[in-house]
Amino acid sequence: MPTPPASSAPAASASPSAPLASSAPPASVLDLATVVPVVVLDDVDLAVPLARALVAGGLPAIEVTLRTPAAPEVVRAIAAEVPEAVVGAGTVLTPAQVTECVAAGARFLVSPGWTDTLLTAMTESGLPFLPGVSSASEVMALLERGVREMKFFPAQAAGGAAYLKSLAAPLPQARFCPTGGIGPDTAPEYLALPNVGCVGGSWMVPADALAARDWDRVERLAREAAALR
Repeated sequence: MPTPPASSAPAASASPSAPLASSAPPASVLDLATVVPVVVLDDVDLAVPLARALVAGGLPAIEVTLRTPAAPEVVRAIAAEVPEAVVGAGTVLTPAQVTECVAAGARFLVSPGWTDTLLTAMTESGLPFLPGVSSASEVMALLERGVREMKFFPAQAAGGAAYLKSLAAPLPQARFCPTGGIGPDTAPEYLALPNVGCVGGSWMVPADALAARDWDRVERLAREAAALR
């Protein structure tokens, strides 16, 4: 969840039990919580109660993916009404989306991969960002550009925890948020690695709980996720 150059973002501190209550970008997304919920919402009305349940469960960093037309308004609603949450935008693919997400109040950006054009836009946004990688060559290319924090995606399909473990010795500068196919049974394997700051997943926001507006269940699942490390 890489950090832009030190001068572009003010420092901030956070922990799973003490989420940020500021509109400033976090210094590092990887250090906000054990797990970053990956949220896909079609209904903006669910955004605020969902975010409050996740924060109450100890997961202050929330990635809202741009997979639905409602996503920018979901980011905007959480940013405006749940200040203790650190809301970010995921599945960011273009510079135009970077601009839109910044305007909506996103405090970090996540992409499934990266291009030079997208990387430039994310860097210039002033927000911390996690460009996606799935190979050692991609990691090395980002390290050359001064980016040290990345999303490992799709984690399970790209080699899982064993692959990330193999990168730790030759590329110790890189830190990761693995996302993709991770659940409560596999998350601890990733979280035990020295080059993993957090994991991303959606198991604490199941579709049936959202449909039923079962915020107590979401909070319980979030609390269990926060305790995985």
